[in-house]
Amino acid sequence: MKKHLYGSGNVALASHNEGSYAHYFGKIKDLKNGEEIIYITNMGERRYEVFESKIIKETNVEVLENTEENTITLITCEKGKRDYRRCVIGKEKI
Repeated sequence: MKKHLYGSGNVALASHNEGSYAHYFGKIKDLKNGEEIIYITNMGERRYEVFESKIIKETNVEVLENTEENTITLITCEKGKRDYRRCVIGKEKI
């Protein structure tokens, strides 16, 4: 597993996908397995490869748990499905 000075594990991010000034996940539903997610912070950049995209119940917090591998979990609402969320998970590319 690739280690970083600022840690490893699961980075979980949530955002709107429409209707708000902060709708950063507007195209999240279009992400396919194998596509790249680039996460940039003032501490550096990480690149992840999408391996799972699914619809989950809004109460499913298991996807937020820490992981052994470096992963990223993106969560947003699912249009027309009030009690559900879209969840996209990627593994860090090494």
